[in-house]
Amino acid sequence: MLLVRRRRDRLWMFPGGRKRVGESERKCLRREIGEELPKLRVGPVTLWKEVKAKNRRSGRKMSDAIFVAKKVCGRLKIGDKRKIDRAAWRKPRGIRLTPTSRYIRDKLFPR
Repeated sequence: MLLVRRRRDRLWMFPGGRKRVGESERKCLRREIGEELPKLRVGPVTLWKEVKAKNRRSGRKMSDAIFVAKKVCGRLKIGDKRKIDRAAWRKPRGIRLTPTSRYIRDKLFPR
């Protein structure tokens, strides 16, 4: 899976971000990948799963769409170096993930 590492705390996470008003999930995915990893080219994508939950601390509703790309090419060059310092294709176990990415991982791949 594609993961990026936050510079501030060196925790890994799934790339992505919040949708803008009127933006579809697919357009959000492409915009976020373009901002975070501008040299990466993602072909057609298919919605794989959605993870919906409520944040236990803040009470905020969370909704994450997980996509599968049929074709990906290009380099994992970091776009916003103030926020992200690494990107890699990795298994999401055995590394330090952000709480949200850990929650998503556990929903997608329960033990």
